[in-house]
Amino acid sequence: MTNPFILNAQDVSIYYGQKRAVNGVNLNVAKGTVSALIGPSGCGKTTFLRAINRMHDLTPGARVEGKILLDGSDLYGADVDAVAVRRRIGMVFQKPNPFPTMSIFDNVVSGLKLAGIRDQTVLKGIAEQSLHQAALWDEVKDRLNAPAMGLSGGQQQRLCIARALAVEPEILLMDEPTSALDPQSTARIEDLLSDLKKVTTIMIVTHNMHQAARVSDTTSFFLNGDLIEHGLTDQIFTSPRDERTEAYVTGRFG
Repeated sequence: MTNPFILNAQDVSIYYGQKRAVNGVNLNVAKGTVSALIGPSGCGKTTFLRAINRMHDLTPGARVEGKILLDGSDLYGADVDAVAVRRRIGMVFQKPNPFPTMSIFDNVVSGLKLAGIRDQTVLKGIAEQSLHQAALWDEVKDRLNAPAMGLSGGQQQRLCIARALAVEPEILLMDEPTSALDPQSTARIEDLLSDLKKVTTIMIVTHNMHQAARVSDTTSFFLNGDLIEHGLTDQIFTSPRDERTEAYVTGRFG
């Protein structure tokens, strides 16, 4: 039987030195969905997200126990290259981080060039497609060689999304991608997500309950390193099974 889930986390615990930040999480993510991770600051949701594409490896003293499977393959297997994992699982961070010395075009195709693609026709085609997917093409098509830092904050974040999409990731991780943006830019990126899940699977960490309710298919509530509850977003926000989930989504704490 085909596994309906693109990602399977099995009893995943994550440590910083001796401190355990995530406690035995089990979570399945279906392909072509938007999954929201919610919970108060320091609850483990960003730590869990970073472990999925092995960004956690870059933190001294950090380690992961359990299994994280992508299409059935263990991302922490002994023969797995962490850099290759990050090509398959892209990430967009809280603050826009375009490469400051590069043009808009070179930002988008930077990952492709690292992978050895040099054909300008191929690069231009993928850049245009990725910028369309990130709803940025119409705004930048006449200035692709201009510095990326000349874009507004919201445009820079959509550029980072285009850069991540250019390498065709199987999963796109987003760590509070709109928290540094104005409401109009936030709305543009939220509107993108329903289209983007047609080409990739999205996992988004957000502190914004309204955002999670608007954009996601499923929601996972983390608290003190534990995954308290996971389910369809409508169920989590209207009839949560755990009283701690209800207290959080109704604003009684957090």
